[in-house]
Amino acid sequence: MERLRKLWRGRTMTFGVPLLLYLVGGSFGLREFAQIRYDVHKLHGKVDPALKEKLKQNTVTLESEYEKLKGADLDNWENIRGPRLWEDSRTVQQQRREAARLKRE
Repeated sequence: MERLRKLWRGRTMTFGVPLLLYLVGGSFGLREFAQIRYDVHKLHGKVDPALKEKLKQNTVTLESEYEKLKGADLDNWENIRGPRLWEDSRTVQQQRREAARLKRE
């Protein structure tokens, strides 16, 4: 009996067994939560048939996109900086327009 009490109060029973229980129990718990997530995704993942037909009609091919880009002038372009987070976009656009107007004159 003394040996059992000594084993019960030892470091293995105090720290090791609860740690293993948390690890194994957490693994099973996470598996259950992940399964719920995938089950809900299966239920809500179904697409409306009308939307499915609309998506089938809007087919975009690589050739059609190439034809669009073939007519564009890709050699003559200007790098335009967008407004920074702390700048107001309207003032930046006004400054850009003013600079372009002065450049033309």
